[in-house]
Amino acid sequence: MTVQELYEKLDAAIPRALSCDWDNDGLLVCPQSNKEAKRVLVALDASMTVIEKAEKEGYDVIVTHHPLIFHPLAALSDTDPIGARVLRLARAGIAVMSFHTRLDAVEGGVNDTMAKQLGLHDVSPFCGDGMGRVGTLPAPLSLSAFADLFKSVTGAPAVTAADAGKAVHRVALLGGAGADTYTDALRAGADTLLTGEERHNCYAEAQECGINLICGGHYYTENIVCQTLASLVNRIAPDTAVTVADSCPCVTL
Repeated sequence: MTVQELYEKLDAAIPRALSCDWDNDGLLVCPQSNKEAKRVLVALDASMTVIEKAEKEGYDVIVTHHPLIFHPLAALSDTDPIGARVLRLARAGIAVMSFHTRLDAVEGGVNDTMAKQLGLHDVSPFCGDGMGRVGTLPAPLSLSAFADLFKSVTGAPAVTAADAGKAVHRVALLGGAGADTYTDALRAGADTLLTGEERHNCYAEAQECGINLICGGHYYTENIVCQTLASLVNRIAPDTAVTVADSCPCVTL
């Protein structure tokens, strides 16, 4: 299967029609569209660390959630972090394809994966763009117990939270940036919103509105989808070797 054919099959499974208008994903770097995609590396981000691994270990394609190129590039220079990555990929003949907000929204994507791992049932979309999910735990948990469950599932070292004094039972999920969605979560009947990151003021506002807010980190609320994405590549291209790479850019001190 060629790089172009792999992208077309993934594009059919994760349709661009689900992407937000402001998004920029797809086949973002493609030095050789007819190159055989023998080895695929899946990661949340096409960081330089991931690119170096792909180059050193002979991967043909990097598949990510976050787009490598998000804002328009006015020039390509190795003094710019994004330009340096693009140039290195081009020299190495490695393609990068990214599936961003459409992977949040698609059935079985980021938020469905999180809901499944947390054991939620009766899961459905809860916000207008279809990216978030809301579902119910088998039994109510305390806020600290639910935080521990999230950490055990994702490997997150810590969370930040606003405690509205409610048990956690009906949970709204939105991986990545929460974008003030606690009001949408309230309308969906949730007692708790779990997201990656929120603006500072949202902690107090959510608490005052009567909904628990847990922020588990942008990386940890989305990285969980990488194994799902790798499994999809395996189904689409069973003869292709697929590996998941850790691209976490930060450490806990």
